[in-house]
Order: sequence, then structure tokens, then C-alpha cells
Amino acid sequence: MRHDRIFIGGSWRPRTSRVDVEGISPHSGEVISTVPAASREDVDRAVAAARTAFDEGPWPHSSPAERAAVLRRLSKSIEARSQVFADTITSEVGTPTNMSLMVQVLAVQLVVDAMADLVERFAFEEDRPGLLGPCRIVKAPVGVCAGIVPWNVPLSQMATKLASSLASGSTMIVKAAPETPQTAYLFAEVIEELDLPAGVVSVLVAGPEQSEALVRHPGIDKVAFTGSTATGSRIGAICGEQIKRCSLELGGKSAAIVLDDADLDVVVPQLAPVAFVNNGQTCAAQTRVLAPRSMVGAVTEALRAQIAGMAVGAPSDPTTDVGPLVSARQRDRVEGYIRSGLDEGAQLVCGGGRPADLDRGWYVEPTLFAGVDNGMRIAREEIFGPVLSVIAYDDADDADDAVRIANDSDYGLSGTVWGADVERCEAVAKRVRTGVVAINSGLIGDVKNPFGGFKRSGIGREMGREGLEDFLETQCLVLPAS
Repeated sequence: MRHDRIFIGGSWRPRTSRVDVEGISPHSGEVISTVPAASREDVDRAVAAARTAFDEGPWPHSSPAERAAVLRRLSKSIEARSQVFADTITSEVGTPTNMSLMVQVLAVQLVVDAMADLVERFAFEEDRPGLLGPCRIVKAPVGVCAGIVPWNVPLSQMATKLASSLASGSTMIVKAAPETPQTAYLFAEVIEELDLPAGVVSVLVAGPEQSEALVRHPGIDKVAFTGSTATGSRIGAICGEQIKRCSLELGGKSAAIVLDDADLDVVVPQLAPVAFVNNGQTCAAQTRVLAPRSMVGAVTEALRAQIAGMAVGAPSDPTTDVGPLVSARQRDRVEGYIRSGLDEGAQLVCGGGRPADLDRGWYVEPTLFAGVDNGMRIAREEIFGPVLSVIAYDDADDADDAVRIANDSDYGLSGTVWGADVERCEAVAKRVRTGVVAINSGLIGDVKNPFGGFKRSGIGREMGREGLEDFLETQCLVLPAS
């Protein structure tokens, strides 16, 4: 696939840069797409279009019903291309085809549909009593937004951020990752079909330099970013300097707490896929399994047996459970962490190498470590690959030690609690300092409710009422006393 134009303000414009972005297959290492890299001039053009659309256009003044209708058209347009999106993400990211359609595409439609339902019933105005008379609290669109998205779930992140922006009445420049250019261009084609006013949405593919120019641009009112904590920290600093709104959905090192009454025959088949979903390239992956000391051997063996049955291979093969990592750089990073685990004394239970039957592509075997101390690098840093650690905790009815270990992390994005007594699980879950905790479930997020993290896992929320409110400003009208 080759493109020579850039999607700015709702239409395809001539490129201004001679630099190309090449999409590389993580399975073969071959170039599979070429698109223009957005230049600084393109960033300026996109911001100018969005600024005009917000300051002078009809979109910020549209009704909630009108915005909900646009969101429903967006969902339908994604649905019409659902298999194309799924196949493209499989080829660009390496997500196994047996999960691409559901995890990478159909879940996105649910997010957009939920936001459409929410915007129709959301109270954009509310009357409250004041000191001397009534006040009217108005929720106004935040303005011109930059949505900067990662490569691991590209459609999900583009659609989630755009849905909140559109629902609020704001305009947005979507900045897609250079690893997934083809998905970005498919998304731009979807936006083109929505018949939005000129300037409301642009889609750019660019690297770090142009991304920072977008964040720093004086015409941007808010930045919504998903990605690494290191990059999020830099974006937050820039926004802080400029008193610019930002929401940051960052890394994770989530813990799955297995309680002593858990049925491993039920738990492990659900837990292992949540650890290795999208080949381990998911911020909310359950990468630390906390097991009671009395059960740690049984938990480790059950996980080993489950992982041994996972098929590693071409992401286009419907029997594949774990595909390649997105790039050679990412594979090198993951292999470095595996070496670190061995150097620090962790026990390699299975995996740890490259599959012998795959002589090309960026593959790493699903890897399980036991005997892991929570102070080791593999337990503290986000690996973003198929590496799972089992950590023992001291048995006790209140699971104090498990909660202590789960919370002993710089991150606080997600988590799970597994056990027979649901009330006990809930009591444990409430003590875990993360944005989302699932009980006896691998559903580490709900499309109708907020997702985001504590601590270094980010600021703000996506989805649900809280996700919409992150794209709104609050205005108080002091009305005359009657």
C-alpha cells in the first residue's frame, strides 16, 4: 500500500515532505506500506484547520443529538471495514488473527456506541442554588485537541480519543504511530465518510520531532496521550509549562492476586491469556502473578502447562496464540529483560528464547519466571512482551502481603483478584491502588466505564462519563436573582 497525500481538516491534501514512513511486517520484516511523514508545515496546517473549525465553525455549537449521530456513523463505518481493519492490524502489529477482530476492532465499536449513548443523556448544563441567586453550570468543549496514540492498539486508541473529543464538541488532530501507518489511513477514510464540518478532524503519521511540535503548538488546548511513562512525563512537563490541559494513559505493571481459595483449573485458563494478550504488548497485561506461598508451586506448574499449550507462529494463522513483537527494537528490549531476570536469580520455567521453527520475524517465546522477588527489574519495569513472573506472598486470610506487593510498584493501571469468596475478593480489590481491578475475570476494562491509572500510570481517564469530562471545561454562569 502506498499513499502520497495527507488527511488534513477532513480532506486529502498534497504532501509537503519528501520523507516517507514505511510500515514493516513484524512477521517477515518486509515493507508492507508507505505513507508520507507529516512535516512541521503539515502540523501547522492541521492545527490551523482545527482552530478555525473550533473558533468559527458550527461543530462546537452542535447539539448532543447531532454529535451522537456522528458517533453512531463512526461506529457503522468501522463495522463496514471491520475485517479490513482486523487484517491490517494483524499485519502491522502482529496481533494473532484469532483475536484481532474482537480485541482490536469490535471492542472499538462498543466504545464508540457507549459514548454516543452517554452524550445523549449527559447533563451539559445544570442549575444550582448560589449565594444570592441561581447559578448555571455549563460544560463547554475544551477546544482544539491533539490525540497522540501508540502502535499496540491503534484503532482503539484513535477511536476512543476521537469519540470523547467529538462528543464534547471539540476538534482533534490524531497523531498516529509510525509503526501502524496503514491503520491510520484506513481510519482517515472512515473519518472522510462522516461528513463533518471542515477542519474538525485531521489524521497525521509522524515521528517524535513532529509529535513534540504538535504538543508545543500554541493552537492546541489539550493533549490526550497514550504511551510510555517516559514520553508521558515529557508531554506532561510541556503541558505544565504552557498551562495546557492533558490526559496521560501510561505504562503498567499489573498484578494478578491469586487467593488461597482459588480454583486453579478455573483461574489459570483465564489468567494466562490476559498476561499474553496482543503478544504481551498491552499496558494492562497481568504481568505479575502473586500466589500464596503454600500454592506457589501449583500456580507455577498450572501456568507452565497452560503456556506450553500456546501456539507461537504467524499472526495470520488462525491457530496462533502468540505472534511476533512489533519491531526488532522491541524484541531486543524484551530479550534484555529476560537476561536481566536470569542475572538477578529468577528461575526460568519455560520460554526465554526465539522459536526454533521461525527463522524470520521478531518472535520471542512466551516466557515464565518463578522465584521472582518484587525488587527485580522484571517485576518492577514494564517489559511490553510475553514475559510473566510468579511472586510468592505470605498466606493470611486478609491477604495483607499480597496487597503490599501489588502496591509496591511505580505503576497503578490495572489488576485482578481471583478467589472463591467474591466478597473477600472485592475487599482485597479495594485496597489495590490501581485504576481498574477485575474480580475473577480477564476483562481488564469496561467500555462504558472509566479506564486509567494511579501513580506513574497516568493522569485522567478514558471512556465513560469521566472520559468525556476530560474533554470539557466547566463554566459557572451567575444568574440574576429573581
